[in-house]
Amino acid sequence: MLSRTADHLFWMSRQIERAESLARILDAHYRHALLPHTADVVARDWRATLSSLGVFDAYRARHPTFSPATAFRFLAFDRNHGGSIVSCLWAARENARAVRGTITSEMWETLNATWLEIRGYEPEASDGAIGDFLEWVRYRAHLSRGVTLGTMLRDEAFRFTRIGTFLEGADATARMLLARARSGQMPADEPAGPDAYVWTLLLRSLSAFEVYRRVYRDAVTPWRVTELLVLREDLPRSLHRCASEIYSNLCAVANDQSAETERRAGELQSAFRFGRLEHLLAPGLADFLGGFLAQVGDLGDRIAQDFLVPVTPH
Repeated sequence: MLSRTADHLFWMSRQIERAESLARILDAHYRHALLPHTADVVARDWRATLSSLGVFDAYRARHPTFSPATAFRFLAFDRNHGGSIVSCLWAARENARAVRGTITSEMWETLNATWLEIRGYEPEASDGAIGDFLEWVRYRAHLSRGVTLGTMLRDEAFRFTRIGTFLEGADATARMLLARARSGQMPADEPAGPDAYVWTLLLRSLSAFEVYRRVYRDAVTPWRVTELLVLREDLPRSLHRCASEIYSNLCAVANDQSAETERRAGELQSAFRFGRLEHLLAPGLADFLGGFLAQVGDLGDRIAQDFLVPVTPH
């Protein structure tokens, strides 16, 4: 497969996944805001989210004063911010357009229709409209993924879409956990007290609350939430599941120069398969997640070097 084609497919799927992940994060804030909170607590949670996404400095450069409404518009509708939902869906559509001969017509029609529809949403929306918009983004991402799974030949093109999807999914789950982590601390294995709703909301944001109830049949604790989202391989958005999918799909497209990338992906997958949570989190949850995000970033760079269009230095 041509590197340029693989590049477009990889980034098409990453941008779709990123848009959905942002919608999940914003939905968590939207639901959390329905409860009574002080302005300081709301601002702290937003700053933690912006920092975990790595966009706090970019936000402050554009908006010297902070407000939840401004932060929401920045992450959802700001076309000058490449990491907003609108920008991600535009980029996904442009990447799909570049490889229309490789993807199926249903995939192109789904992504094109998504871009055409999102232009009708207004940034200055009421609270009810915000909820509808975030649900719509998640629905369109589910639809795009379902069409991909239901219509695409299981060849190299399909594998690169899956690599992009799960690499971005791993990054998103880790960042959502990181927004709840405290530096140097282990998550408690007891009910989270006043913060219990925050951890429940995290589960709901990752479509994992019902799974948690089936697995643990007990109160929500930070330790069990972390265990589920980190080590549970049969949970679609867990770090273990994402690492396993990245490794298996990389093996399917391996070439003469990708042996080290494949080894590192396998090493990461093995850490979750054979590791114990108390050992993984020995440095603290925040430090573990920071290290994991660094490994995911390294894998992304290596995949680009081994398979995709080389980045030309300016």
